[in-house]
Amino acid sequence: MPEPTEHPADPVVDPAADPATEVPPRARPADPSELSRWRPLRLLQASMDEEIGRVYAEAPVEGLRPSFVLELLRLHARGPMTITELAESVQHTHSALSQKVAAMRRAGWVETAPGEDARSKKVALTAKARAVVGRLAAEWEATEAALAELEAELPYPLSQVVEDIERALSRRSFHDRIVGKLAEDPRWR
Repeated sequence: MPEPTEHPADPVVDPAADPATEVPPRARPADPSELSRWRPLRLLQASMDEEIGRVYAEAPVEGLRPSFVLELLRLHARGPMTITELAESVQHTHSALSQKVAAMRRAGWVETAPGEDARSKKVALTAKARAVVGRLAAEWEATEAALAELEAELPYPLSQVVEDIERALSRRSFHDRIVGKLAEDPRWR
C-alpha cells in the first residue's frame, strides 16, 4: 500500500492503522478514492480469478471465462432453466444474468429457446459445454480445496470474515451506516 502523501499543513493519517480512526477533514486527500479499504480485496479477487483463467488457458478450454463456470455447472446439475430461475439460483439479478447468458450464447456455451410464455427464455447447455462440464467440476472442486488450504494458513479465514460482516450488517445495515456518516458531513447537505 502506498505511503500517505504528506501535505505541509496536514497531518499524515493512516486509516488502516486503526479501523475506528476517522479521517479528519484536513487530512482527507484531494481525491477521496485514494483511500479504500475494499480495493485490496477486489484486486486480490481479480488476481485470483485471472489465475483460474490461466488454468483454463493452459488446459486448454478455449473461449471459457471463469465467470461462466457457476452457471454452466448449475445448468448441468439442474437442467434447462429460464433466465429468471437461473438468476435466482446463482443469486444474480435478472438483468445481469440476461447479459451473461447472451455472452455465453455468443461463445457457444449455452443455447436459448422460448420459454412457456412469450417473455421468458429457457437456457440449456450446448454440446460444447456438455463435453467439458466434467473438467469444469474438477476445476471448481480443486479451487475450493486450494481456498481451504489457503485459509488454513491464515490466522483469520476470509470465510469467517464474511460471516462476521454479515452478522454485523444484520445488526445495522451498510445503507444505514453510510447514511449515518453522511448526516455528519456538511458536504452532503
